[in-house]
Amino acid sequence: MNTINSLVIEGNMVKEAVAKETTRGKKVANFPIAVNRSIKTSSGEFSKEVSFFDVEAWGPIAETCVQEGAKGRGVRVVGRLKQSRWENAEGKHFSKIFIVAEHIEFKSQYNKNSDSSEKEEIPTEEFANENVSEFEEEEMVAF
Repeated sequence: MNTINSLVIEGNMVKEAVAKETTRGKKVANFPIAVNRSIKTSSGEFSKEVSFFDVEAWGPIAETCVQEGAKGRGVRVVGRLKQSRWENAEGKHFSKIFIVAEHIEFKSQYNKNSDSSEKEEIPTEEFANENVSEFEEEEMVAF
């Protein structure tokens, strides 16, 4: 049986993409995005729920992320989820799920028709994961 692992997610870059090169010479860029969702509470008021997701992009897509991306820039990411598992020196097991980008679209940086009061607030990175993964498709490279 085939399974499906595909997603489309839109949000704003929490910080600029960090580009690195693997031991095999492949380029990889990592950056977190914030996704906002408005929720109507039982009292009828709206509150904002923010979720943070780490994105990993490879090759030419990684280069584009570094050139075009900036903190606060809106992005649409098409990709898949990937889980990494590892064990530290003390034998404790860890796991992380992140998005591997297969296609990224950047929203226009400036919209002449938008009112400044309607601009989306960009969350701070205090809740964003600071660990940036460096994974080859075939092997894990040291953190």
